Amino acid sequence: MYLSPTMVKKVSEDPGLLKLGGEERMLTILFLDVRSFSKISEGLEPEEITTFLNIFLSPMTTILQEHGATIDKYMGDAIVAFWNAPLDDGEHERNGALAVRKMMQTLDELNEKYNAQEDVKWPGEVRVGIGLNTGICCVGNLGSDQRFSYSMIGDAANLASRIEGMTKQYRISVLIGNATAEKLPEMAIVEADLIQVVGRETPERIHILAGKEDMAQTEGFQGLLPVHKKFLDAYRAQHWDDAETLLPKLKTLAKAMAFDGYYEVMGERITAYKATPPDKDWDGVYVATSK
Repeated sequence: MYLSPTMVKKVSEDPGLLKLGGEERMLTILFLDVRSFSKISEGLEPEEITTFLNIFLSPMTTILQEHGATIDKYMGDAIVAFWNAPLDDGEHERNGALAVRKMMQTLDELNEKYNAQEDVKWPGEVRVGIGLNTGICCVGNLGSDQRFSYSMIGDAANLASRIEGMTKQYRISVLIGNATAEKLPEMAIVEADLIQVVGRETPERIHILAGKEDMAQTEGFQGLLPVHKKFLDAYRAQHWDDAETLLPKLKTLAKAMAFDGYYEVMGERITAYKATPPDKDWDGVYVATSK
């Protein structure tokens, strides 16, 4: 209960693994955060917060473990997890994406179940933000000589955290990095933006993970893709009016897939750009000013 069974088994077979240090590995990293947790906590007693977190975190942890994830840590209402260490996972990007979609489905079920019960104080419609990214990290026993834990660190992990933060700005629940998206060609993925996140100079292409393969084949999703491409092309060419005229149709198509909020944000951004246009040689990169 305190330690990963996988790590316990590995260490029991080779106690020499219990030393400070790590190795470079390609990981898929997940950051999850409960939206407005401070406000939620304000309306609950400490024991009620504990009950809520247990009800929320337990099924989320089960889903992650069923999809082969290593739980890195819990940070209050947040979860950090990764795939492809300590055990090899040849489909870590796919397993991460499948876990995310299952977690979103389960959250809807939790909201429906506990908002209908009076014995548990459930804080209304609970929402989360999830960032998923793939890249090289140092993974191993990280910390100090006195105390360490099996964890990971690296630019890819920092980017996963920033991508999770961007879900608030785009008013959607799930965003994934480009390296992850490239490994999921069969899933329902829509390019969201080219963005320079806070604390990082290199722009990142971020994507909306709208659904699994079954959603990718739906008429609604297939109908959205060409219109969305026209929208992004017009937006990046600074053809603001052309991009704006496509928004109503895109919002309607995206509503069934729960990412119509993204188009509301882009509409507001276009209005701002029409008032104060970017430079003529603008490369389409949006520079984030907050996490």
